Amino acid sequence: MYAWIWRKLPFGLVGKLAGSVLLAAAAVALLWYVVFPWAEPLLPFDDVQVTQDSEVPGDPAGDVIPGDAPPGDEHDLPYDTGRNNTPPTTPSR
Repeated sequence: MYAWIWRKLPFGLVGKLAGSVLLAAAAVALLWYVVFPWAEPLLPFDDVQVTQDSEVPGDPAGDVIPGDAPPGDEHDLPYDTGRNNTPPTTPSR
């Protein structure tokens, strides 16, 4: 496909390079201003719901008192964060 486009572009090497840049810019502009705005409502990237308190009546998550986390839910990391796990560096000569 690209070879066909390259052969069909006029005006020698300079014209082919300029035509290629113009075709690429037109493709980017078409995607940026037409395709992506059309597809954005269909994609769930902005469907984020972060709340501090639960406003739903009877929601068990809303009844949790801070500091009353169930056992094992302390979000412990399985590694030590108090020290660097990389080997010590040796001075270069």
